[in-house]
Amino acid sequence: MARASPIMLHLPWSPNAGNPPVPFQPGPWHYFTGSEGRAVEAIADRIIPPDNETLGGKDAGCAVFIDRQLAGPYGRRDGHYNRPPFMDGTKQQGEQGEAGPAQQYRKALAALDKHCQAKFSGKTFADLDDKNKDTVLQGLEAGEISLDGADGKSFFALVLKNVQSGFFADPLYGGNRDMVAWKMIGFPGARYNYLDWIDRHNERFPLPPVGVTGRIDWTPKG
Repeated sequence: MARASPIMLHLPWSPNAGNPPVPFQPGPWHYFTGSEGRAVEAIADRIIPPDNETLGGKDAGCAVFIDRQLAGPYGRRDGHYNRPPFMDGTKQQGEQGEAGPAQQYRKALAALDKHCQAKFSGKTFADLDDKNKDTVLQGLEAGEISLDGADGKSFFALVLKNVQSGFFADPLYGGNRDMVAWKMIGFPGARYNYLDWIDRHNERFPLPPVGVTGRIDWTPKG
């Protein structure tokens, strides 16, 4: 026999009663030091360079997204087994080790600036011109640059993934500022449904994107 309870006057749950995400707050870095933040902004702007139509990685907030993630559970690798002994696993098993992304960034960014200062007359990565920045990043990606105390190739793979995530994530988390990435690719965001568009292929959706917290023009300024 089926059992049911009548629902009258109100829904039987409270909005966001589970574990709603906390919107990022503009302001100082939460995890990065000033020099670390500048370096990540510079990296983000070379991975996603600005052009006449789209913000680059820096102005899109990718470094802010990464900073807030590193300051939280992701940075500490919460939920992962982080106790020794550690053994090298297969690629499919993911990274094995005690250090979470936050520690990896701290070590790698310090080693990156040390490498750049030795090679480019005392300049840190953020102070290099774009051509030399690209040369350094290409060297990290190819495994041709050795960083002191850090795996440069693994770090590049990590920061590449994080910058991409920040660029396309919901603006709630600090990146994709003004939904610039969603506008670029025509992604409509977190709308309730698309029933009227299910059978309409190869047509650009005409409405502006909507984030978890609403549309840009619904957000109070200031």
